[in-house]
Amino acid sequence: QVQLVESGGGLVQAGGSLRLSCAASGLTFSSNLMAWFRQAPGKEREFVAAINAWSGAGTYYTDSVKGRFTVSRDNAKNTVYLQMNSLKPEDTAVYYCAADGRAQYIHLGRVSDVGEYDYWGQGTQVTVSS
Repeated sequence: QVQLVESGGGLVQAGGSLRLSCAASGLTFSSNLMAWFRQAPGKEREFVAAINAWSGAGTYYTDSVKGRFTVSRDNAKNTVYLQMNSLKPEDTAVYYCAADGRAQYIHLGRVSDVGEYDYWGQGTQVTVSS
């Protein structure tokens, strides 16, 4: 049974930083494309960042977080991270980790689609105060 467990969320002031973690079990973690999504109240779930399988050399970000967020992975720990710097109130959302059970590499036509991912975590709340 695949499990993704996020942690690291919390309340932070604008301009601050948080590091989210997602611990995976029940899958061959190193061979999975991994991603982060977020969902603000009253809004649809939106793509944030993705990282290729294996070395994680390839990454992709939504425009609103480029230069502020960094996605990384540690295959030895079966964990993917999202380092979030220069946080803004509009970053407030529940952040979800997702795993693609089939793809290993980012495909620009599909990477941001919720339906592309087979496994999801329960989410962790990030609140940025102004």
